[in-house]
Amino acid sequence: MPEAEPRNIVEKFFATVGNMLETPVVWVREKIVEPNQKSYPWYHQKYRRVPTIDECYTDDDVCIFEANAQYKRDKQVESEILHILRERFENCTLYEAPDHLEKCTHLWREYEDAATNWFIKYGDLGAYHNAKSAYMKQKHRMIWERRHGPVGSGVKKDTDQAPAEN
Repeated sequence: MPEAEPRNIVEKFFATVGNMLETPVVWVREKIVEPNQKSYPWYHQKYRRVPTIDECYTDDDVCIFEANAQYKRDKQVESEILHILRERFENCTLYEAPDHLEKCTHLWREYEDAATNWFIKYGDLGAYHNAKSAYMKQKHRMIWERRHGPVGSGVKKDTDQAPAEN
């Protein structure tokens, strides 16, 4: 919508003064600030991915430190995602008060899946854990699943015993 033409001398004066103040500011913003801004669609800083703990040599302290820092950042991000999913479910139950069992079940399932995955990765590690302890937990879980089937399924593969002959 184009600006209306000033009706009298006072409006022309204020429009001129306003343009004198606004024009340099707009020029600096468009020519200097915006071309030099980092533009990324995230609300948090996006760090460069470093090698994980399984890719580090045992005597490479810098690599191990970076892997631990990345592990802690990933845990914080995943914990915040879990917190947001929990808040969404709670807000849905408050908003959809009598019918929340039907209308909010998809949010509950998403939250439960995310909480299960978070616990698989970070749960039962204790207060002072690092990337190596999480990696060892993952390794032990894979060995368990290879020997006994998926955790929590109650299925145990009987590969060691020969089939009974009748």
